[in-house]
Amino acid sequence: MSDRLTTSKVGLSLAIAAVLVLAACGSSTQGAKPKTYTGTLTFASFNPFTGPDASFGPEMAAGCIPAANTINQAGGVLGHQVQCIAVDTRGDPADAVPAAQKMIASTENLVGMNGPSSDEALATVPIIDRAHLPMFADSGQAAFDKSTYKYFYRLTPPDDAAGVAMAIYAYNKGYRRGAAVFGNDLSSQGNVPNLLTAFAKLGGQIVINQTLTLDQSSYRTEVTALVAASPDVIFTEADPQTDAAYLSQLQQLHGLIPVIGTQPTVQPPWIKAVGGAVGRDALSKNFAAAQPFSTSQGPAWDVYNKALLAAGSEVPQPDQWSQDPYTETDYDAIIIMALAMLEAKTPDPSFYNALIPAVVGNATGATEVHSFKEGMDAIAAGKKINYVGAGGPIAFDEYQNSTGAFELIGYSTNGSNPQLAVVSAEDIAKLRR
Repeated sequence: MSDRLTTSKVGLSLAIAAVLVLAACGSSTQGAKPKTYTGTLTFASFNPFTGPDASFGPEMAAGCIPAANTINQAGGVLGHQVQCIAVDTRGDPADAVPAAQKMIASTENLVGMNGPSSDEALATVPIIDRAHLPMFADSGQAAFDKSTYKYFYRLTPPDDAAGVAMAIYAYNKGYRRGAAVFGNDLSSQGNVPNLLTAFAKLGGQIVINQTLTLDQSSYRTEVTALVAASPDVIFTEADPQTDAAYLSQLQQLHGLIPVIGTQPTVQPPWIKAVGGAVGRDALSKNFAAAQPFSTSQGPAWDVYNKALLAAGSEVPQPDQWSQDPYTETDYDAIIIMALAMLEAKTPDPSFYNALIPAVVGNATGATEVHSFKEGMDAIAAGKKINYVGAGGPIAFDEYQNSTGAFELIGYSTNGSNPQLAVVSAEDIAKLRR
């Protein structure tokens, strides 16, 4: 999911943070009747599609579209076909707030959504929650670790857990002098605090902590300071252009040193930009990244991947998302909401929201299902279900978060991402603040 934001953004962030101390309100459905729907139901992918984190949006849409297609192929939800729309937040709270308000006010038959991301979650989660719209956020901000929002769900670990996983991997590799080099956007900065504390607790030293202004033509001053600090590993997340410029200048002035990034640093735009700047051979020798662990195999993943690859022009280059843990869970979120609608016998979010945990709950006697079609058939037969998704088993805690382990992956010149290590959820929990 900056400690050097503009004055206006700092003020906005403080105001938003104050909202988080209040429990979200949700009206009771007792005595009310579900809304009647006609026509196609809509799910939104609410994320940056432009701006520094423009890669987040396509990653999310690549999960929603295959899920919608599998639902429609099974006959839809309660007689309704479903569709996905993209809502661009631009990765900025100032743009995301009106985008959320417009989405809620003007989208016909809007019944659920993926998002928001860390860039705009603090500003928009309260708005979306008040609209009684279930959201499966890819926000990693620790502010939501103990969320009180009734319509907020999270299937991926928070950013601060990613920072811990990076620290553990680096220390286990023998690195002791770390450099934190992160962009000044909210998404990148969410990784930093626990990275710093975890690496120190393990016995390492952060010798320099740099916050980069994004998309500058040169980072020579910052690179010179980094070289003078003599780190043996760089921890990073910044947008593709920023890291490409920074690391290529490091290569020219000093030579590359090992780099450990976050999940956005294995997305295709980052790999293309940085690989083009430093060379793919150099990248393969020096790069690792932490991302939520997913086996990317099994019956649910098979259904997901088949639908993804069949999406055609709806999802450009679909195979790039086949093993992406965020795309997998974005797909799962749409399936979960659709199954909860079946359980509630209505697409009305005010009614089906409360049943979301039930469709992934491993209750005694529940039938394990791996697709919308399997779940639909089991529900029609009067069975309890336990949906195990493309991203693996889902276990919501009392705050409607489901988190797990991290894996460290590398980069090969053939485009694959070999697994380098797995850091358990238990080990991460020991070092989280």
